[in-house]
Amino acid sequence: MGDRRFRFGLMGAGARDGAAWAGLARRAEELGYATLLTADTTGTPAPAVALAVAAGAAASLRVGTFVLNTATRPVNMIAWEAASLAFATGDRFELGIGAGRPGGGADAELLGVPYGSAAERIARVGQVIDAAARPAEGLFAGTGRPPRVLVAASRPRMLELAARRADTVAFGVPPLTGDDGLADLVGTVRKAAGGRFDEVELCTSVHVVGDEPPEWLRTRMGVDAAALSSAGAIAMLSGTPRQMADTLTRRRDELGVSYVTVAAPFAEDFAPVLELLAGR
Repeated sequence: MGDRRFRFGLMGAGARDGAAWAGLARRAEELGYATLLTADTTGTPAPAVALAVAAGAAASLRVGTFVLNTATRPVNMIAWEAASLAFATGDRFELGIGAGRPGGGADAELLGVPYGSAAERIARVGQVIDAAARPAEGLFAGTGRPPRVLVAASRPRMLELAARRADTVAFGVPPLTGDDGLADLVGTVRKAAGGRFDEVELCTSVHVVGDEPPEWLRTRMGVDAAALSSAGAIAMLSGTPRQMADTLTRRRDELGVSYVTVAAPFAEDFAPVLELLAGR
């Protein structure tokens, strides 16, 4: 397995206004997070605008979509926005994309675009990767350097596409998925990636940090802390900062997962863990 140093991303959400969002970007950089990420829903600010603001508020913080629903925009529009963000951020933009999400069909309806079948949405992801790497003639190409591409996947066809084409594979898993389930997904990526597996960054998301999660946990995730703990869910980290760091190190060493995103409400709680693993 290749050299996989840790990276940590902060999944931003719920800022009350632009000033608070810019403040979150600065705080993420101060704490040592590598990236600030934003979701793509019609109920949140447009990703391109939000990420440009975040990058402008911080000196070196990278920004990215996590993830852009490619089914709700024309392919060349996504390539145009990606090139524009690369230009505006000094190549600090990472293009995270996926073939849809729960509720994605409603977003497409609201925006007045067809959502497409599962096969069409998967094909669209590959088309976006091509367009971002080689913008169409006449389309603004930004700095001329294609952005790093993350593909979120959970099912075999998307995992295989991501393994072959993406710089980063982000595992989108149900809340109660444990290490065994994660190992199965990594195995699918390993097989599909072949000789390039060591070059592919693997990403998981931590939604809960600590032994006493807040009351809103059940509403947001549909499960409570006891269920997450009992299942050994990768979505939850508990124990001391050292124990959490050891858990992430074991997953990195055994499975290759080196990029970890953390929900913004736990940015400060996770900071001691990040400090223990910085540069490792």
